[in-house]
Formats: sequence, structure tokens, C-alpha cells
Amino acid sequence: MSRPLYLASQSPRRLELLRQIGLTPTVLPLRHAGPRADVDEKPKPGESGRAYVLRIARLKAQAAERALLGRRMPAWPVVVADTCVVRDGTILGKPRDATEASAWLRRYSGRSHTVLTAVAVLYCARLEVATQRSTVRFGSLTERDIAVYVASGEPFDKAGGYGIQGRAAAFVEHLAGSYSGVMGLPLYETVELLKAVGYDPYSPHSP
Repeated sequence: MSRPLYLASQSPRRLELLRQIGLTPTVLPLRHAGPRADVDEKPKPGESGRAYVLRIARLKAQAAERALLGRRMPAWPVVVADTCVVRDGTILGKPRDATEASAWLRRYSGRSHTVLTAVAVLYCARLEVATQRSTVRFGSLTERDIAVYVASGEPFDKAGGYGIQGRAAAFVEHLAGSYSGVMGLPLYETVELLKAVGYDPYSPHSP
């Protein structure tokens, strides 16, 4: 039986991924946890995709630590993650509207883009981080493909404006990297980080 841990994310996809490998996460919401829990997720000028996701993951981990201390919750490890898509040197987070989502899909059509996810694990004042990089190539998309997908509403809460586990799976011609990483939480790296902080997620006898 796996031991408990926190997931500091509202993403149902990350929750699903942890459960998929037999873990029992409890969602630790950072929103409404006080003014210091808010994380400004805007990229800095000239910031690379890797530097961006690492910075945001660390900030979320720090916010999660403050939330745990403030609520006097059990000392379980906290998993946080941040994902972005990089195309033509531009960091793409979540699209603001249908126009932006459509424009991004046109940029992906028939071309490759990079998906970067940083994972941070915090446990007993120890913080470990890792990044995972994947390359995704979309086939050629028609304007109808784009319009139907945007109208589905799926792009609007997802980094890069699409969900590989949803309807956009039909667009993916090739993936080099981690499927779970593109979803938003690379499982291999996550489990390795849990072990690195001294927390074996599958052993009831580990510290």
C-alpha cells in the first residue's frame, strides 16, 4: 500500500497520473491560502523555457510549504509541477481566448514543438527538482480541425492550448520523450525525486 502525499495542483490530469501508479495524493490547493501563496506565472523577459518552469515549480513548492505550516497539516511530501510549451523560442502557457488558442494550433500544424515540465518535491525542509523535455510533432491541421477543437473548450485550461490525453491525441504524429510529462507530470522523474528526499512512496516502513 502506498503512503500519502500532497499534490499542490488543481490539475485533474496530475491527480489521475499519481493515482495511475498506485499513489494516494491529497490535493493541497494554493489558491485562497493567503496572499503569499499566489505565484506570478508570467515569464520574465528573455527567460528560457527550462528556467521558467524550474522557477515556477520552486515558487509553488515554497508556497505549498507556507500553506502546510499555516494549516498545521501532516508532514507528508508535496509534489508540484509546472508545464509550458515552447515554439519558435516563445513560451506558451494557457491561451487567453479562442483566437489565441487557434493561432497556437496553426503554429503547431505540421511542425514540432517542445514541452517542458519541471517537478519539485518538498519533504522535511528538503527540496529536489527535475525537468523533463519532450518533442511533439503535429500532423497538418485544417482550419476545420482547429475550429472544432477550439469549440470543444479543451484548450483553455492546458499549457500550450491542447491536451495530449484528450481530443488532441489525434493531432500527434510523433512524440519523443515522456507522455506523462506532456500531460503535466513526468512520472519517472516524480518517483525518483520522492526517493531522493528519503520517501519511498511504496514502503510503509520508510521514514
